[in-house]
Amino acid sequence: MKYLNLDSNFQPFGKSIAFEAFTFNGGEPHIKIKGKLATKDEVMITCRPQSFNDIGFLLLANDALQRMEVKTIHLFMPYFPAARQDRVMVPGEALSVKVYADLINAAGFASVQVLDPHSEVTAALLDRLTVISNHAFVKKCIGRQKNYVLVSPDGGALKKIYKVAQHLGGIPVVEGSKQRDVNTGKLQGFTVYAKDLKKQTCIIVDDICDGGGTFLGLAKALKAKNAGDIYLVVTHGIFSKGFKELNKVFTKVFTTDSFKTIDDQSIQQIKIKSFIK
Repeated sequence: MKYLNLDSNFQPFGKSIAFEAFTFNGGEPHIKIKGKLATKDEVMITCRPQSFNDIGFLLLANDALQRMEVKTIHLFMPYFPAARQDRVMVPGEALSVKVYADLINAAGFASVQVLDPHSEVTAALLDRLTVISNHAFVKKCIGRQKNYVLVSPDGGALKKIYKVAQHLGGIPVVEGSKQRDVNTGKLQGFTVYAKDLKKQTCIIVDDICDGGGTFLGLAKALKAKNAGDIYLVVTHGIFSKGFKELNKVFTKVFTTDSFKTIDDQSIQQIKIKSFIK
């Protein structure tokens, strides 16, 4: 297998095929792959898209490989964009995840790998998909921690978190819930379904941390139920509002390098290559 790593800071499996990337004055991305490739070569493209333009660049890279007569091209995209936009909540919205999935499917990759997708909708929409669970990542974060409970932030995370708990040997799960205004997206309240946590360590597990409002509100509700130390374990760390407020509340915040590379030492970033074979 050869690798075309479109992000120079993200090489999860091996050194990248050399290429030149640039943007034309009209705003169009472009790529030129250097060297020679054979028809028999298998190539995996790895990428961390953060914009629609990045998806365009990925599709251009795929086209360039095809024009070099590479017959087998795989895709490793650990964070799948728009995975949270997996339903139409109000009239006039786009079903964004389907738009992205249709583009990826049309490219005809031999296989697609995604890490811990937000919901089953992504898996249902993508062709030739392999879903990589968050089990190995969560286990690596927890390490030798004892006497702890896993916390589900909402109903959408329950199914996955019970699978994590089973993988870890039957760890207890505390369920949480939140209320959100579907028109504004504003969070309105949090509930933790436990009477007294008796100072137990609580480990919140979820797939995405964007601004962090969900987890800050949940942590407050956990403290009201006598929680001990609270850890946050999120597969995909966007952290659009930074880390200051999170670090005030959580003993430690863990994430992977699926979305971006984080230089802040207060965040424990686990590299994907350390837990994916």
